[in-house]
Amino acid sequence: MESKDLKLLDPSTPLRYAQDDKLNHQKNMSFRIVYDQPGRIRFRAGAYAFEKMHEPRIHKACVSEPYVQKAVVHSENGGILLEYEDGYREQVIDFVRNLDIANLPESEPDTEYQLQELDTQFKNRLTFMIVRRYLAKLLIPAPIRTAHLIYRGLKFVAKGLNCLGEGKLSVEVLDGAAIGASILQRNYESAGTIMFLLNVSSLLEDYTKARTRTALTASLAVKVDRVWVVKDGVDVQVRMQDVQVGDLVRVRSGSMIPVDGTVAEGDAFVNEATMTGESQAVHKTVGKSVFAGTVVDEGSIVVSVRAVSGNTKIQKIIELIDRSEDLKASIQSRAERLADGIVPFSFIGFGLTLLFTRNITKAVSILMVDYSCAIKLSTPISVISALREAADRNMTVKGGKYLEEFALADTIVFDKTGTLTKAEPKLERVIPFGNRSEEEILRIAACIEEHFPHSMARAIVRGAAERGIDHEEEHADVKYIVAHGIATTLDGERAVIGSKHFVVEDEKIAVGEAEQKKIDELAGAASVIYLAIGGNLAGVLCISDPPRDEAAEAIRMLRERGIKHVAMITGDSQKAAERTAQLLGIDTFFAQVLPEDKHRYVEKMKAEGRRVIMVGDGINDAPALAAANVSVAMSDASDIARETADVTLRSEDLRDLAELRTLSTQLMDRIQANYRFIVAFNTSLLAAGFFGILAPSTSALLHNLSTMAICAKSMTPLKQA
Repeated sequence: MESKDLKLLDPSTPLRYAQDDKLNHQKNMSFRIVYDQPGRIRFRAGAYAFEKMHEPRIHKACVSEPYVQKAVVHSENGGILLEYEDGYREQVIDFVRNLDIANLPESEPDTEYQLQELDTQFKNRLTFMIVRRYLAKLLIPAPIRTAHLIYRGLKFVAKGLNCLGEGKLSVEVLDGAAIGASILQRNYESAGTIMFLLNVSSLLEDYTKARTRTALTASLAVKVDRVWVVKDGVDVQVRMQDVQVGDLVRVRSGSMIPVDGTVAEGDAFVNEATMTGESQAVHKTVGKSVFAGTVVDEGSIVVSVRAVSGNTKIQKIIELIDRSEDLKASIQSRAERLADGIVPFSFIGFGLTLLFTRNITKAVSILMVDYSCAIKLSTPISVISALREAADRNMTVKGGKYLEEFALADTIVFDKTGTLTKAEPKLERVIPFGNRSEEEILRIAACIEEHFPHSMARAIVRGAAERGIDHEEEHADVKYIVAHGIATTLDGERAVIGSKHFVVEDEKIAVGEAEQKKIDELAGAASVIYLAIGGNLAGVLCISDPPRDEAAEAIRMLRERGIKHVAMITGDSQKAAERTAQLLGIDTFFAQVLPEDKHRYVEKMKAEGRRVIMVGDGINDAPALAAANVSVAMSDASDIARETADVTLRSEDLRDLAELRTLSTQLMDRIQANYRFIVAFNTSLLAAGFFGILAPSTSALLHNLSTMAICAKSMTPLKQA
């Protein structure tokens, strides 16, 4: 195979890339193909042909190619393994042939590379632990090995004594007692086995947590591509990477602050939950500091940029994740309490066995076996593994308790626009009134709406672009009104745009009977956005918002998985809401509601004894998301919705909700199954030890092997791909 692979490339055109002297003290490097199968090819340049520190940039360069599906880079053998789409073999070879490490940009390791590194480190550490244990038996003299074992055992004993000193009768006390008893009996093999298996279990837990933390960090990182920069008094949209220290960045209501800086103009209430964990918004005025990753709840500010590095933002996200690990499922907390609560009974069993049998060996066998270790390890590993699996399936869950709530919920409440309906609604019709033209109405509406990230706003902006209508800034500062509308000043006149409730009822804009009849006739079932200028109705924009293709199937799948009640609440018109509910088979719907109405409806459902899932995407959904037992934000949701939500879908497929329901219920089933196995198996070991069927060392071995097995099983995917 090796010789065949070498002939795949013409010798006159070897795979090469230039390197500077700092990389490997050689000018050029040649790769050869050592494995070649459809969709999978491995290149090799030789051991340490490039340095470890350059693996991330090579990996990123590889996966940046659209036809590359997966890349594995190892400096140890100078290898690059690429999995690619069918038909792109020659492009892959050309890419590697032209790869130039010296000119690859510096970059942070991407998530895939970090996960590969964690996998490699885990395998290496586990292999090292196993090899070290058995080589020690072969090469180290018994007296030295025994002395070292006693030294390590005393550390476990000391840890147990510290817990006792703190008034805790925990698993650590039981571990220390079992190891100490084995050492006192000179049963060094049993003591060594116990310590080895405990270390392996700890390694498994650390690996799973690290992998989950990495996946969640990537999934929670909100990427800001473009921002509004104030230049010569005019707002200009620029790429985030072009923002520099000293620039003035405007951030409006509902948007995430993309930089660290100081408020130079305006005032706003800023949600700093990602930094402090405090949900109460903080009032920011001129001169106050603001930080990347926080969200403007209300108001508008201009921020003087102090730092544009992503490090600060990423650090805050990591801190959020660390805090979210404390959001344990109640079943996990109960498991930990149960684990520690069982420990005293193990000591009672030890005492009773010693009393009735007068046999220290049988009594020690009782100490060698406990329920608590397996319960305490397997439950959090199951939860963490499920969180990781959800992240792998494009669902970010901020804590174990939200998985439990998702499994127990019996009611799901959907927002309509941008959630049940397509993420990209279409502008169907513009109806002008007065002396204004359709083009003028659309130009003004697009100019105002482009400042706010919502699907309806994007439809208007996209509709203007499709008609070739330019909409340069002509208005004063725009303000989002948290009752579903936007207000600004246009040529000295107040301009408002939004729902009928906002424009007609809140702003008191008169709509004549003839005008309303025309709107009803031409709009049909489309959603209607009203635009008023100078106290008069200027026009309306009709936007069709059909349900997502998968919405009906997603609701059917949720019902099959135990959701008993499906509801929809929306600020949209009665007619549009009714049509959507009919198409999707929704039980109950409420139309033309305010944000506080959504919140009130969710609270009412909870008061009736229901466990509620709320799914939304907009700024106006945030109060309802916060009120629900567990909340879900869509992939294109506003920043504040994503920050408020307990779960974020990173795909645009509503069927992921059903997948998450399955995942969460399977997690609960797994934990309960683990309980049953742990109780049954360890009870049999205790009985065998009491009757002298198993020696303490055998009991310890079987107990720890079962603990490792149940932990390893708890790491396996709940759902097969």
